[in-house]
Amino acid sequence: MSTESLPLMKQKEENLTVWGKIEPHLELILAVISGALILSAWILDQSGLETWSVSLYITAFVIGGFFKAKEGIEESIADRELNVEMLMVFAAVGSGIIGYWTEGAILIFIFAVSGALETYTMNRSHKEISALMDIQPQQALRIHNGVEETVHVSELGIGDIIRIKPGERVPADAEIVSGETTIDQAAITGESIPVEKQYGDEIYAGTVNVKGSITAKITKHASETLFQKIINLVQSAQSEKSPSQQFIERFEGQYVKGVLLVVILMMFLPLFLLGWSWTDTFYRAMVLLVVASPCALVASIMPASLAAISNGARQGILFKGGVHLERLSTIKAIAFDKTGTLTKGKPEVIHVKTANNMKEEEILLHMASIENQSNHPLAQSIVRYVKRKHGVELIEPERLEDVSGCGVQASIGGAKWKIGKRNFVGEEKATSFSDGVDILWAKEGATIVYAMKEDEIVGMLALKDVVREDTMRALQTLKDEGIYTIMITGDSAETAQAIANETHVDEFISECLPEEKVTEVKKLLQKYGSVAMVGDGINDAPALATASVGIAMGEGTDVALETADIVLMKNDLPRIAEAIRLSKKMRRIVKQNIAFSLAVITLLVISNFLQLIDLPFGVIGHEGSTILVILNGLRLLR
Repeated sequence: MSTESLPLMKQKEENLTVWGKIEPHLELILAVISGALILSAWILDQSGLETWSVSLYITAFVIGGFFKAKEGIEESIADRELNVEMLMVFAAVGSGIIGYWTEGAILIFIFAVSGALETYTMNRSHKEISALMDIQPQQALRIHNGVEETVHVSELGIGDIIRIKPGERVPADAEIVSGETTIDQAAITGESIPVEKQYGDEIYAGTVNVKGSITAKITKHASETLFQKIINLVQSAQSEKSPSQQFIERFEGQYVKGVLLVVILMMFLPLFLLGWSWTDTFYRAMVLLVVASPCALVASIMPASLAAISNGARQGILFKGGVHLERLSTIKAIAFDKTGTLTKGKPEVIHVKTANNMKEEEILLHMASIENQSNHPLAQSIVRYVKRKHGVELIEPERLEDVSGCGVQASIGGAKWKIGKRNFVGEEKATSFSDGVDILWAKEGATIVYAMKEDEIVGMLALKDVVREDTMRALQTLKDEGIYTIMITGDSAETAQAIANETHVDEFISECLPEEKVTEVKKLLQKYGSVAMVGDGINDAPALATASVGIAMGEGTDVALETADIVLMKNDLPRIAEAIRLSKKMRRIVKQNIAFSLAVITLLVISNFLQLIDLPFGVIGHEGSTILVILNGLRLLR
């Protein structure tokens, strides 16, 4: 993390200087200066001071066209072919040669304004990264041997204990070991309402500790935090181009060559075939050079794509590139992993039944005290449930013995306890105690754990990987969008059926190993053509890579996050429908831009051949269309 913090500190120091504040707006400033010079030159021209007027026009050319000319020359050298920027330079110079200084200068001015708008779009697309980098904590309060010490976040190691006071930002991903608080996670997950956090809960770097003082154990190095993943993912997305953008860029080079060839023919053929004068022929060639340039077409996609990626990042939806953003709009079906995606991924106690001759709190205390010695997910779920519900101090059990595949037994206060499956405590006693309740719980897809004291069953718990609160709403929203939903899980058919009934998913596929999930996704691809896969675990990674679009939950494994094309930073399933709507909106806007650009070019070219427009109207029509498509793309920022 220390190496990544150096550029950040350097950037902050630069931003304190005057130049650091001016530089992001320099292109727009030069465009405005160019406009002022054009106005001054026109006034001088009207006053009969032609020499001074031409001098100011040339100055306006240089100042207004500097950035675009520089960009055009550099790209032409790198790509070894001409581009749209060079067409504009040729058109402006050609206009000046035939004495149309005002039109040439206006062409440069409007081209500079459109370039400034594109730069503005790109700056806006970097806004989320800049905002996150600004809130990144640089120091942490580490507790070492009972002594508090202030250290740089890069010095924190996994397992270190830190203290986070009210109002401070969390310096690294960690797990709360003592204290309760409210955490503002808006900067990371997009949640507008602070979230209650207590013992065992995970907290993320960059989030704000709102009220309580807490101590937490570091779970990830500073360079591997969720915070850093967000920055890396967004930076990667902004450098990747969509297929449409790649096609336009390939098309641009060939189109420019074609325009130059037609312009050259236009400079000579009418002179000999139609009897036009040299001045008229050259003039019409320059008008053609302006109006046939594909500026608006080239600007149809990239500003819209960057704006959409920026909008998604602000909502906690990270697209790893324009290709995935574009492809999402074509999705016909979505396959969901069950565990950790449709469900919370951790079993929770959903039902409790205890004997009448003992207090529930006492039974649960003994169960949690024994299970606390185990790392089994069910055992840890019981411990969390008891601590949160009753907040009791656990007892240290004696003579603890783990009986593989059955449960655990121990002694507390001289009494022998057994915690485990029904065959561990006795089938007949389990049947008698449960009195049919176990059958009902099993139909819900729950796992049942029994507690026996001496020779008497005193309690039973039902644990289940419960469905997320927003799962049903998310699935219904997708159905409203006309998308077919499928659940793919490695669980038994009985458990899968229970979850499918609860979530109202259209279809479920059960008992799938990771490689079988890939096979099922391939079948869905053959059936629907374009399919997304949503998952969070290592076993989901192959299926995520196979699907048309892989979507990972932000709290998922590193493998899933790396494999996925889109990441939901907050584990919020309804965001999928929002991402699809954003993708479809971008697709509509891009289609509008392309259709409008081609229509304007066609209209202006035909009008020029028919001698219906002059250079000033050609400049305004061409550059005006470029500005309009950029502004249309900027609508995706909202």
